Amino acid sequence: MFSFSDLFQWDRFITPTIIKTFYWLVIALICLFGLSGVFSGLAAMAISPFGGFLVLLSSIASVVVGIVFSRIAAELILIVFRINEHLGAIRDQGGGMR
Repeated sequence: MFSFSDLFQWDRFITPTIIKTFYWLVIALICLFGLSGVFSGLAAMAISPFGGFLVLLSSIASVVVGIVFSRIAAELILIVFRINEHLGAIRDQGGGMR
């Protein structure tokens, strides 16, 4: 994890350590919204069976798509920080252009 002193020093990034927490929070929100969509689809089935079924299917599909896209976004953020670490290692080895 990170310590409180890391917040005031710029030697280390804290985003790579907390991105997993934000990822799981986003997953929980996506699941809650999906569950809400499922319940509203079931409620809409009482009024219009076909419309409620479409709402049900679209809410399930949006949960799957949301989970995939949130994982892609988290990985892209981590890739940017990993590229930064590798470039710093190359710079420290003296392999930079002169």
